[in-house]
Amino acid sequence: MEHIIERLGHHGDGIAPGPVFAPRTLPGERIEGEAENGRIDAPRILAPSPDRVTPPCRHYRACGGCALQHASDGFVADWKVGVVRHALSAQGIETEVGGPDTSPANSRRRATLSGRRTKKGALIGFHGRASGVISEIDGCTLLHPAILAGMPAFQALVVAGGSRKGEMAITVTHSTAGLDVTVRGGKPLDGPLRIQLSGLAGQHDLARLVWEDDVIVEIRPPVQVFGPASVIPPAGAFLQATVEGEAALTRAVLRAVGDAKRVADLFAGCGTFALPLARKAEVHAVESVAEMLAAMDRGWRHAKGLKQLSHATRDLFRRPLLPDELAKFDAVVIDPPRAGAEAQTAEIARAEVPVVAAVSCNPVTFARDAKILTDAGYRLDWVQVVDQFRWSPHVEVAARFSRGHIPGS
Repeated sequence: MEHIIERLGHHGDGIAPGPVFAPRTLPGERIEGEAENGRIDAPRILAPSPDRVTPPCRHYRACGGCALQHASDGFVADWKVGVVRHALSAQGIETEVGGPDTSPANSRRRATLSGRRTKKGALIGFHGRASGVISEIDGCTLLHPAILAGMPAFQALVVAGGSRKGEMAITVTHSTAGLDVTVRGGKPLDGPLRIQLSGLAGQHDLARLVWEDDVIVEIRPPVQVFGPASVIPPAGAFLQATVEGEAALTRAVLRAVGDAKRVADLFAGCGTFALPLARKAEVHAVESVAEMLAAMDRGWRHAKGLKQLSHATRDLFRRPLLPDELAKFDAVVIDPPRAGAEAQTAEIARAEVPVVAAVSCNPVTFARDAKILTDAGYRLDWVQVVDQFRWSPHVEVAARFSRGHIPGS
C-alpha cells in the first residue's frame, strides 16, 4: 500500500494520513509498506524527497542513536526552527526565532553506552531503534573522538565486571583531563574486583572511574571549564552535550541578562551559567543536588575576578522561590528539565522580575511556561534555537523575556 508523507512528528518519524508513522522518511515522499498498528517499520521509498541524503554513518540503519541522518542539514535546521515556532504558535505567541546554532559532527562529549559480555569479549554501543539489541558504533559520526578511542577500555571494564545475563550502562564524559567514566549494572564491588578495575583504569589512562557510587580511582581530576572557572563535577552529573552547544547557550543567556547586577540562576547544576555570569553580576545559584553546588562553589573560590556567588540546595518543583525571595534580583536564569518549571515560572511572573533568561530542552513545555509569562505582562523578545544533539529530533532553546523598557534591550 502506498502513502504520502505529509510532515515529521516530534520524534522525527514521517507521518502520512491515517495517521501512519514511518521512520526515516521525509515530507513529500511517496512510500510503500503495510502498516501494523499505525506504523510502517521498514518503508520502501518510491519517490524520494530532494532533501534526502546518504547517511554519513555506516551504522545508521542498525543504531538508534540518530534519527535524521537521511535528511539534509538545511532541512533539519528549518524543521527544528519550525518545531519551536509551532509550539509557540499553539500558545498564541509570536516572536523572532533565530538559529539553529548546530554543533559539528563528532562533538558529543557525553554519552551513556550499553555494554554486555559475550563469549568472545564484550559488545559496546547504542540500542537499535525500539530494540534491546546493542549496535556497535566504531566510526560513530556523533561521539567525540576521545570517547571512541576509549572503546577498548569500556570493553575491558565489561569483561571484568559484567555478567552474561545483565546489561551495563557506561556513562562517559570527555573532560580536560581525559575520560570520566561511571559504570552501573555490573557485579557487586569486592576487594579483588576493585583492584582489577583500578588496574584497568591506569592501563587505559582514565581520568576517573566510578563503579555504581564508589570512586575506584581518580588519576586526574576530570575538570570541566565554565567561563573563568574550572569545575570537577560529581560523577554522572548533568553536563551540556557538546562544548559548542554549551557555548551557544551561554552566549544567549549572557545576551539576555545584559547589564543586570543581581541574578538568580535556577536549576543551576554545577555552574554552567552561574560562573560566566559572575564576571559581571552577583549570582545566587539554586539547585536540588548539593554535590553539584559544592563543585560549583569550589570552582568559584579558585577562579579570579568573579563577583559574589551564593548558593542554596532546594527542590524548585516542591519549593519554588517565592516573590519576596525573587524581589531583590534584576534578572532570573532558569534552565529546568524537560518537564519545564510551571510552578516556578508562575512565581517569577508574580514577582515581576524585570528580565527572564529561559533555557529549555523541550519546546512544548517551554511554550507552556512562556504563556504564563506573557499572560502576566512579559514580552518574549527573542528565541534562539540550539542544536547540540545533531541528527536527532531533540531541540533546545534559549530566550529572553522582559517587562517594560529594559536598558540594553
